[in-house]
Amino acid sequence: MSRKIVTKDGVEIFYKDWGKGQPIVFSHGWPLSSDDWDAQMLFFLDHGFRVIAHDRRGHGRSTQTADGNDMVHYAADLAALTEALDLRNAIHIGHSTGGGEVAAYVARHGMERTAKIVLVGAVPPIMVKSASNPGETPMEVFDGFRKQVAANRAQFFLDIPSGPFYGFNRPGAKVSEGIIRNWWRQGMMGGTKAHYDCIKAFSETDFTEDLKKITQPALVMHGDDDQVVPYKDAAVLSAKLLKNATLKIYPGLPHGMLTTHADVLNADILAFIKS
Repeated sequence: MSRKIVTKDGVEIFYKDWGKGQPIVFSHGWPLSSDDWDAQMLFFLDHGFRVIAHDRRGHGRSTQTADGNDMVHYAADLAALTEALDLRNAIHIGHSTGGGEVAAYVARHGMERTAKIVLVGAVPPIMVKSASNPGETPMEVFDGFRKQVAANRAQFFLDIPSGPFYGFNRPGAKVSEGIIRNWWRQGMMGGTKAHYDCIKAFSETDFTEDLKKITQPALVMHGDDDQVVPYKDAAVLSAKLLKNATLKIYPGLPHGMLTTHADVLNADILAFIKS
């Protein structure tokens, strides 16, 4: 079934909730929706889990908010969903921006309700370059994202999946027009203001203290050809900050490896959950 909850500040959060068993909750990346988890939702449903995925505020079928498009609200929205469904012993899986959302939620709201976490191509600990993080991505890159969202979001949302997101710009890549169109479709469902604001949320939020607080077993997965979130400044550092982390780096895989290599990642996530 699919339904909506209403947060304390009046935002409707759309979610899907299928099956019975131990809950797995999925948090999607920017600027997508819960539809980006199709390959995982079907796989884990078939393996006896209850699978739940929501559209972040401002994204997909949730309210196109003008404000609250920040990690504090994203984490609180996820907390509201888990409390409304009374989820316990849950596995939280986050991709990209969703990985930041998972870290913020578990550390700030969900320690008692969470069994394990999985971060896939995730943005923590922090993406933007600074004096203390010299190896990270320069602010100019994110300013460029904002400029392109404001100027011609529809074209920008074709360029990203056609190129770096899935590694379709690499020599010999097997390009899928359907995957590109599905990325564009999900992106254009959301609100441009939320998408604009979310760039700051995913690039400038420092998750260092959140990661240090999390004691649950964590699987940190990243492709070493991720052109969106470089793995050395994300997964490698996150795994060091988490108290109980397993790090898996996938040679040659892109940022969108959950879609392009779903069979590989699904099997590894299932093994981690069962371990």
